Amino acid sequence: MSTQYSNDLLYPLDSKPGVLESGFAALQHVLASFIGIITPTLIIGGVLGLGEHVPYLISMALMVSGVGTIIQAKRPLGLGAGMICVQGTSFAFLSSVLAAGFIAKGQGGGPEEILSLIFGVCMLGAFIEIFLSQFIHKLKRVITPLVTGIVITIIGASLIKVGMTDLAGGFKAKDFGSPSNLMLGGIVLVSIIALNRSNNSWIRLSSIVIGLVIGMIIAGFMGKISFINLASLPAISIPVPFKYGFSFDWSAFLPIALIYMITAIESTGDITANCMVSKQPIAGEEYISRVRGGVLADGFNSFLAAVFNTFPNTTFSQNNGVIQLTGVASKHIALYIGGILILLGLFPIVGGILQQIPKPVLGGATLVMFGTVAAAGIKIIASEHLDRRKLLIMAVAFGMGLGVTMTPGLLDQLPKMVQSVFSSPITTGGLAAIILSLVLPEEKAPEAEQLVTGDVKAG
Repeated sequence: MSTQYSNDLLYPLDSKPGVLESGFAALQHVLASFIGIITPTLIIGGVLGLGEHVPYLISMALMVSGVGTIIQAKRPLGLGAGMICVQGTSFAFLSSVLAAGFIAKGQGGGPEEILSLIFGVCMLGAFIEIFLSQFIHKLKRVITPLVTGIVITIIGASLIKVGMTDLAGGFKAKDFGSPSNLMLGGIVLVSIIALNRSNNSWIRLSSIVIGLVIGMIIAGFMGKISFINLASLPAISIPVPFKYGFSFDWSAFLPIALIYMITAIESTGDITANCMVSKQPIAGEEYISRVRGGVLADGFNSFLAAVFNTFPNTTFSQNNGVIQLTGVASKHIALYIGGILILLGLFPIVGGILQQIPKPVLGGATLVMFGTVAAAGIKIIASEHLDRRKLLIMAVAFGMGLGVTMTPGLLDQLPKMVQSVFSSPITTGGLAAIILSLVLPEEKAPEAEQLVTGDVKAG
C-alpha cells in the first residue's frame, strides 16, 4: 500500500491551501461531478412530465449536494467521513424513483402528487442506510461483492433503454428516431469517446461536460434550443421543506429500500478508495470510524434531500480520481466545492438553461454514463472467483431481473402490490441474488486445491 501511494500529496488532508488554490481545486471537483448531480433530475423530470418544476428541482439538487459535501468534510458530531466526499444525486435510484412516479401517475396524480410520493418513500428509506451505517461491517456478509456487482450491472443495463430513448428524441417525441436526432446524439457520443481517449487528464475528466457543450452548440444551429421561457423564472430559488407534501406507498417503498442497502455497501467502497488516495488508514479504528460516519452522512444527506425536494444522494466516486490527479486531498477544499454548488443552486436560471438540453444531446451522454454503471458492476463481478454456485446465482438474478423488463404483461394477472414491486428489475434481480446467496451452500474447494492452498499458507 505504501509503495502504491508513495508520492507525497501536494496538500494533505488537514492542510489549508490559499484561496486561489482552493478555488481552482474546487472548480475541478465541481466540473467532475456537476453533470452527475443534475442528470438524474433532468431524466426524471422528462420521463414523468414534471415540466415547470424541473428548474426548481435542479436548484435543490445542487444546494443539497453542496450542503452534503460540507457535512461530509466538517464531520459534525461524527456525521461524515472527514474527507472530500462530494455528494451528488445517485443514479442507482433512478429506476426505482421512476417506478414510484409511475405508481402515483397511474393513480391519476399530477406532478405534485408524483413528487410527494417519491420524496415520501425516499425520506423514510434514508433511515435504512442511517441504521445500517452502524453495522456496515456485518452487512457485507449479506450484501456480498457478487450481489453488489449483479445489482449495479442490472441498474446500468435497465437504464440504457432510457439513454437510448432520449438519444432518439425522447419518450413519445413526434420526431422519434429521426436522422437529425440520431446524428446529434451520435456526435455527442463520439465526442465523449474521443475526448475520453485523450492523453490530457483534465480533458478526460471533463469529457462529458465538453461533449454536452458541443452537442448544445450544434443543436443551437439546428434550431432545437429555445430560451424564451427563462424570463419567467424567479430570480432566486428558496428551499422550502416538503414543498410538494408527503405521501407513502409500500409498493413504491420496497424497491427504494433495497437500493439504500446496496448504496451503503457502494459508499463503503468509495470511502475506502478516498482513504487510499488521501493517504489515510484503510484498517483499524480510524478507518472504521470514517466509513461509519461517511455512510451515516450518506443516509442523512438523502433524508435532507427528500425534505428539501430532491432525490437520494450518494458519495461520488469520480472525485477520488480528481484527488489522485491533483494531489490535493485537503478537506478544506470541500467547503469551497459545497459553496460553489450552493451558489449555483440559488439561481433557477441555471436549471432553466440545463432543462433546454435537447433529448438527443442528453441521450448521447447518458448512454455512456449508464453503460459505465453496468461496466462497473461487471468489473466487481469479475473480481470474484466465479464457481458453479456464483454462476448459477448470476444466471437466475440476471434472468429474472432483466426478464421482467423484457416481457410486458408478465405480471398483469397478479395483485397490484406484487406488480409494482416486482416490475422493478433491481428488486427482482437483487432479491433473487440475496436469497440465493443465503440459501445455496458455499462450494468446497477440490481436495487438490485445498492441499495447495494449505501448503501456500504454511509456507
